[in-house]
Amino acid sequence: MSPEEFRRAGHEVVDWIADYLAGVGEYPVLPRVQPGEIASRLPAHAPECGEPMERILDDFRQIVVPGMTHWNHPRFFAYFGITGSGPGILGEMLSAALNVNGMLWRTSPSATELEQVALGWLREWIGLPADFFGIIYDTASVSTLHAIAAARERADPSARRKGATPGLTLYTSEQSHSSVEKGAIALGIGQDYVRHVPVNERFEMRVDALQELVEADVAAGRKPFCVVATAGTTSTTSVDPIPEIADIAEKYGMWLHVDAAYGGPAAIAPEFRDTLRGAERADSLVTNPHKWMLTPVDVSAFYTRHPQILRRAFSLVAEYLETPDQAVNLMDYGVQLGRRFRALKLWFVMRYFGRERIAAIIREHCEFARRLAASLEQDGRFEICAPVRFSVVCFRLKGSEERNRALLDAINASGLAFLSHTVLNGVYVLRMAIGNARTTWQDIEKVRDFIFAWADAQ
Repeated sequence: MSPEEFRRAGHEVVDWIADYLAGVGEYPVLPRVQPGEIASRLPAHAPECGEPMERILDDFRQIVVPGMTHWNHPRFFAYFGITGSGPGILGEMLSAALNVNGMLWRTSPSATELEQVALGWLREWIGLPADFFGIIYDTASVSTLHAIAAARERADPSARRKGATPGLTLYTSEQSHSSVEKGAIALGIGQDYVRHVPVNERFEMRVDALQELVEADVAAGRKPFCVVATAGTTSTTSVDPIPEIADIAEKYGMWLHVDAAYGGPAAIAPEFRDTLRGAERADSLVTNPHKWMLTPVDVSAFYTRHPQILRRAFSLVAEYLETPDQAVNLMDYGVQLGRRFRALKLWFVMRYFGRERIAAIIREHCEFARRLAASLEQDGRFEICAPVRFSVVCFRLKGSEERNRALLDAINASGLAFLSHTVLNGVYVLRMAIGNARTTWQDIEKVRDFIFAWADAQ
């Protein structure tokens, strides 16, 4: 592609992106397509000869976009809302243009050092001590996998050569993310050695239950080696009692990992700093700027107080990777060798918005959630099913599961919004997660009014 052709196509793409971001709220949030429909409109075989960019972009607009679920939509309220912001998109574009592999310091000094600087800024924003070493992975699932691997390395150093010793046991809340158990599967710990600790009425891990489970495993000859606490659980955004869990972890020599993928950015706002109370005692922590920090997917910030253990778990330097440089080589701290320049978009976002503006957006989302919960509860036909700790509201229409399933289906089929569900104490619950920077109170009202109108019609 010549510079002239690239420039023409690039201007067209940037113009489309700008128009898309300005008008994304006009799209149906969920696409009105059936499984297989998009694939059926695409050729079964790749072209033998190249095609003009005009045709490719036209197919993008006519075929790909109509099949998209619009996570950038201001009424995307499923799972955890995210925001692809302008500065982050520009950073992503430049990262793609540079196309570096940051596996070694030598292969991209700026990528390595900018990552350390940006993660140092983020560490300060959320209140972690300066001795936490940071590295970027793609998602919190992968970050948690690395935490469990480091925990295994500390508890069972021979596992690197011989595989995990049977009996290593991991503890996590009933409300924790499925990635914790997946990590145990991938690392050879096994599901039979994952303990799901019961929670209290606020869906927080019960410390007394954790103590009992650990004592029982020790008595049975098993080796407790890792406990995962959550700051912002997936279903309800509950926050486990990290200081008390840290006491037990230290007593039994367990690695404490804090999954703050969702809740971590809340600590940027001073009034939510207690979200990570006790996290300074953790051995590792993950938080996701691509969830609540306006940074395009994917970027997951992993911190540990023991980088030497993480490095010991993963460093394997082939001859062709040997280098005389006395510098951090990020390939030594994880599974992957190839590394995208993810830090660039985070750096753009942090510089463009600044801490105060990001904190203001987080603060506004939490206020929206409290107002919505109060409005639903005041109506009388609805119940709030979990404390509204941050910007997620778990609610249900009083009555049967079938009615609530029908309500969720109606919302999602309307194209107005996209909500998801969970099950709490055996009860089917709707879940509205506010997290996009473009969301206004008027967007919340539209969905609430739809819900009220649907209930009126029943």
